[in-house]
Amino acid sequence: MMSFRSTLPLLLVVALLVFEERVSSPSCEVVEDRGSSPEEGGKDGSSDDFKVMMVANLLLMGSEAGYMDIYFRDSYMSKFFRKSFERLKPDMLVVLGDISAKGSELTNNKWLSVLQQFQRILGPFLGLSLHVVLGDRDVGECNQLKVKSVNQIASSLPGLDPAGCGAFEVSNISFVSLNAVALLCGNNALRFSVERIIERESLDLSRHSKGTTMLSNKPTEWKKDIDDFHWRENAVESGSGPVLLLHFPLHRNIDHCGGHKPLADNIRSSLHERSRTYFHRGFVGEGPHEMLHSMPPNATEYIFQALRPRIVFSAHSHQFCYHIHRDGTREVTVPAMTWNVKNDPGFVVATFKQNHAFIVSQCSLARESHVLMAYASVLALLLSTLLIAAKPHLWNLA
Repeated sequence: MMSFRSTLPLLLVVALLVFEERVSSPSCEVVEDRGSSPEEGGKDGSSDDFKVMMVANLLLMGSEAGYMDIYFRDSYMSKFFRKSFERLKPDMLVVLGDISAKGSELTNNKWLSVLQQFQRILGPFLGLSLHVVLGDRDVGECNQLKVKSVNQIASSLPGLDPAGCGAFEVSNISFVSLNAVALLCGNNALRFSVERIIERESLDLSRHSKGTTMLSNKPTEWKKDIDDFHWRENAVESGSGPVLLLHFPLHRNIDHCGGHKPLADNIRSSLHERSRTYFHRGFVGEGPHEMLHSMPPNATEYIFQALRPRIVFSAHSHQFCYHIHRDGTREVTVPAMTWNVKNDPGFVVATFKQNHAFIVSQCSLARESHVLMAYASVLALLLSTLLIAAKPHLWNLA
């Protein structure tokens, strides 16, 4: 009996290590397998598949991080990334905005500390292709958005142009990432820069699509809506364009995913009227994302018309959502991968196959409350065991 008591603390430590290893492994399930077949690779996939891990809303604090973040949350997040890398073997990592909790308020040195914290957490992912989309926490809301600060932040992240956008092709998969914050912010230089990038990608899409004709009688004639967005009709089939990466979700008439509560039609119309007013005023105050938490309808239609995205990945709402827009475009909203805003963080894995086929999987990680309860339980058992083992010695002293 005494031998068992003496080895119990060691057994508890071993059990805790085993528990840590298990809870740091992601649990994934397929949300949609669109267009693939067993002949293309089956469960193990094909060598031609391109797998991307999508994370969002890391909300890192850099040098301002507290002890709980430094000694607990960052450690576990690093384990999450390592185990995800070992199990899923992704080819690329995409961060869909808000890498920093308050990047727009940070000095250059403090922003550098956020990037250093990010690198420590990534671990084995540092060897992979990486792309980071800008979020409102990174660059600020409309009244904080400055061309110079966006340029500085974008220059410190891979693949972004001075406006905070990116366009690249990997393994024959085309990706376009947009600075969605700038699209919400009225008549400013950043928004016009983003629109020029969208138009450039739209023309490139039309040029590379054979047998297409422009829907407009005058292909060079710009169309203009009430909110001042411009586009020309693109006759390319929906879903033929690039994979689109955004921070803010696109507009949805009905939100089936919860999160920010869907507004009644009359309230939504009223708010959108207000958002249009803000567009013309240049957003000297709050922006529409503070009211709607998504891209407004006009910006969403602009993007659909110009880019015909194959699939859209967005973030911001902190929770997972799989939505099919009325033109058939799929949009996946990636949950937050941090315990700072959610008890159950998660991420998404997208596997792109040939002929526009893809598989989307939702992955979840351990709840912070479960991990803390496990630590507390082991600590309580360990203290109880030590007290029981020490009782005979205490009696002898008495």
